[in-house]
Amino acid sequence: MTEIALEKPVVQKNRNWLFIKRFAKNKVALIGLIIIIIQVFLAIFAPLLVKHNPEIGVLTNKSLPLWSPDHFLGTDSLGRDMWSRLVFGARISLVVGIGAVSLGLLGGVSLGLLAGYYRRLDAVIMRFVDLLFAFPGVLLAMLIIAVLGASLVNVIIAISIWSIPACARIVRGSVLSVKNSEYILAMRSIGASDARILLRHVLPNCMSAIIVFATMRMATAILSAAALSFLGLGAQPPTPEWGAMVADGRELMWTSPHLIIIPGVAIMLVVFAFNVVGDALRDALDPNMNLDR
Repeated sequence: MTEIALEKPVVQKNRNWLFIKRFAKNKVALIGLIIIIIQVFLAIFAPLLVKHNPEIGVLTNKSLPLWSPDHFLGTDSLGRDMWSRLVFGARISLVVGIGAVSLGLLGGVSLGLLAGYYRRLDAVIMRFVDLLFAFPGVLLAMLIIAVLGASLVNVIIAISIWSIPACARIVRGSVLSVKNSEYILAMRSIGASDARILLRHVLPNCMSAIIVFATMRMATAILSAAALSFLGLGAQPPTPEWGAMVADGRELMWTSPHLIIIPGVAIMLVVFAFNVVGDALRDALDPNMNLDR
């Protein structure tokens, strides 16, 4: 028993080191990770990094170009500082992404665990999931917002509902692959409850797939939130959300292109970062991945 107890930390340490080594081999993913860290830094310290209110502008300073005194990223058509709006927009995008993905995981993981473990619930839950899949994602989100009203909170709810079916299918597949394993059968034979088996043994074996899904879904959530705000269904003026910033700059895109280029590049970089990090996590967590390829 002592030898087994000593071996477990060693095995876990080797697995962690192998994961880090695999992830570090992907240089593009490391760049993506740096971009994510920068966004998190901007979101946390936003009030300390700006000196202008992102929602209040000065009309005498409207549409200032790049590198203007006291406004190095210029101002928008209402005289609001673009740097301030960009930084606070990073906070809003991160909150929307985390909120939507978290709610989506809560519903998707729950449905996936029940569908995969209980055969009698599988058909019912999967037909519900298929019903959600019948609607294109953005249209489903627009329908939900049309019912609930346009706001960032409703955008989070809409994107989370859109995320549930994909998460449920992924988790269900993982559960089906492990529920008949020998250690699960052993737990049943000693009288372990279904709740204990699901939460202590089945769910941890699904975490790799869940982590990868959550990371890549962050990119989709941020992009979807920006698209909905661009259409006027998400963040409402004067909230400094990146999609809404692009929409605000459309009328001046030829005379002041920085108004749409700056938030557009921010959206592109963050979506790129979460996608490449998600791809790298998938490869690093895959036990069949060839480290030397």
